[in-house]
Amino acid sequence: MGISGSEVPRKARRSLALVLDRFGNRYGGAEAYGVELARELADQYDVTIFARDYDPECGLQLPWVRLSAPSWFPGWLRVLWFAVRARYRTKGRFDIVHSHMNGWCGDVEVIHVTPVRYNWRVRSLPPMKRLMSRVSLRVQTYLGLEELRVRKRNAHRVVAVSGVIAGQMGQAYPHQRNCPVIMPGVALPPIPDASVRNAVRERLGMQPEQTLCLMVALDPMRKGLPAVLNAMERLPEPVRLVVVGCSDAMRRQIRALPAFAGLAGRILLQAPTSDVSGYYAAADICLHPTKNDSFGMVPLEAMSYGVPVVLSPAPWCGFAEYVAHGRNALLMPHPEDSEALAGCVERLMRDSGLRERLAKEGRALAASHGWPQVAQAYEALYGQILAERGGAS
Repeated sequence: MGISGSEVPRKARRSLALVLDRFGNRYGGAEAYGVELARELADQYDVTIFARDYDPECGLQLPWVRLSAPSWFPGWLRVLWFAVRARYRTKGRFDIVHSHMNGWCGDVEVIHVTPVRYNWRVRSLPPMKRLMSRVSLRVQTYLGLEELRVRKRNAHRVVAVSGVIAGQMGQAYPHQRNCPVIMPGVALPPIPDASVRNAVRERLGMQPEQTLCLMVALDPMRKGLPAVLNAMERLPEPVRLVVVGCSDAMRRQIRALPAFAGLAGRILLQAPTSDVSGYYAAADICLHPTKNDSFGMVPLEAMSYGVPVVLSPAPWCGFAEYVAHGRNALLMPHPEDSEALAGCVERLMRDSGLRERLAKEGRALAASHGWPQVAQAYEALYGQILAERGGAS
């Protein structure tokens, strides 16, 4: 039986360093992963955040050590700077260091994206590009940091967020062929009532008879927006699209797309926000035709709200491995198949039975992937690490 944080004797609490780029729901999937994991673990551990930014609207007030690099540094040098500082600031000071960043500070290293070595040494590349990577300081830095991160050693675990990433890890680093997979979780909210849905739709200028498709992405281009725009051209006029997560620069880029000109009156581009719940409440369909997602938090979150989902298949979307087409969601044959995407939307518009089935079964799938289960899986790894180190209670 668990006990709350207020009931845990201070001497029994372990110290935990959580290392990630930015801490906050508004920053993206991996960052939101860190927030929700910290929320679960803070009852049992003294959690300290190491990050370059901390969103005060995340709902957690935890000790924060800021790790930032000069803005004029190139990207690869900022990553190296972060890795060195994270190692220096955490070494020997915590019972467990749990890292989501490239580097070598963590006792637990969580891999959220395709391994660098897989990209540059395993998959097929043009010969000249592969040759140039051998002399690129940027590529060599990323490779070197990753090799330090995943090297086999005592009291250390490498974790993949999906089966897709685990498979790539095994190909890139054979000694990590059996690395554990711990999927991201989701908090199961109550189904929003009609008043919330109607209020948000009214704020967005939506009419009751219009179908609202939703995309949530900080980088909509990489998450398949061009395919969505092409699909919108095929769909009837009452279909609307809201894209949540667009910075000012991204909005300018999207509005400059040729396909956007004829659809401007049917598309709303919304700024990043730490609370997307209202948009899920208002949406009829969630679209996620991503071209590169190691997991894909958005479709899982949409399912938790009972919103039918259309998404890319694996390997473009790691979460698709856990989805049954026609039961939990609709899977596209390819992320760039805009005709198939439009067909999925039209099918959902005319088939109320399918909508209800996807809403029910999608929510059931989300319920099986709660953050408490994720936290328990990590606590089991922490126990193994402490035992190997000789520090188990």
